[in-house]
Amino acid sequence: MNYKIIQIQKICDQRGKLIFCEGIKNVPFEIKRVFCIFDTKKNVSRGEHAHRISEQAIICLNGSCHFLLDNGLKKEEIILDNPQMMLFIGKNMWRKMYNFSDNCILMVLASDFYDEKEYIRNYDEFLMGSQLSKHETEHKR
Repeated sequence: MNYKIIQIQKICDQRGKLIFCEGIKNVPFEIKRVFCIFDTKKNVSRGEHAHRISEQAIICLNGSCHFLLDNGLKKEEIILDNPQMMLFIGKNMWRKMYNFSDNCILMVLASDFYDEKEYIRNYDEFLMGSQLSKHETEHKR
């Protein structure tokens, strides 16, 4: 599975808390795009796509959200509910975000600028590509 949870540094003092992450340092890529997802309605899912080359690091700044991650062979569920935890999702990983809390705010750091052609939005196409990648890997052995 091409994902990992990364602990984000936190500074606390009498004024409050501060978290930070830095591209290349603890975000494993140069950050080219940042966007936020918020005010997501109840019983709505988001994502339901994979990226051909982009990688993403996602932080739940407030509230909580569930992620279903899928590499075409295996599925795993992750819950983001702590702004000190960052979810790194590599390329060719199907993701579905769901079960958003009322106050959920996700901040997404992306390795590439937006390009619609870079998205895989059809699950069957994704599965076919993941099977081809698996076959190529086995053939190289």
